[in-house]
Amino acid sequence: MGGDNGFLRLVAVPEVKNYSDLRNKTLSVDARTTGYAFVLFEMMERAGLMLDRDYNVVRAGGVLQRFQALMEKKHDATLLLSPFELQAEAKGFKRLGNATDVLGAYQGLVGGARKAGLTRTATPWSATSAPSPRPSTGFTTAQPDEAVLIFRKNLPNVPEQGAQAAYGVLLAPSGGFQRKAQIDLEGVRTVLQLRSKYAEPKKNLTDPNTYYDPSFYRAAMR
Repeated sequence: MGGDNGFLRLVAVPEVKNYSDLRNKTLSVDARTTGYAFVLFEMMERAGLMLDRDYNVVRAGGVLQRFQALMEKKHDATLLLSPFELQAEAKGFKRLGNATDVLGAYQGLVGGARKAGLTRTATPWSATSAPSPRPSTGFTTAQPDEAVLIFRKNLPNVPEQGAQAAYGVLLAPSGGFQRKAQIDLEGVRTVLQLRSKYAEPKKNLTDPNTYYDPSFYRAAMR
């Protein structure tokens, strides 16, 4: 099942005003071989900046580590996931772009399982393995105050105003969490295109249906 479009935002130190200012600068990634790093490389290339020629990348860990390093100006820019970009902007840091505005559809987080493991179960997967994905986003959109309380319970350092702003981004009707947890096949296609372009060893990955069997989702949604 689908989760989101990644909520990927390219954020830079306040001194950087546009992509061109990142020439000869250092950007941080979780690792050079991950899907989100490929998103960064493609965003930079479409802005006319080539990896290792026009800018450098360093490995800095997960989004929290990259956020903290950016706040300390150890690097000049990085991809942040919502709501970290909101905290950065509140401190004067510059958002240069959103991945989906540059790349179009993109499939971020997903829930998956081995097909063989599911088909070996004696009873239907939709009845035994997990609750339907429908209530999760339904609850958060219908009960915003409760959703914000849950958010702040898990992220106590985020103030009320920040939590409300995060809610507006994460639950936006367009671009927020994927309604009914449905996979975006065009988004998967973008992921495959980027992996075909940047991953090693080189493989030509084209058809999203090679990696997705919708029959289990349809059963869960009945």
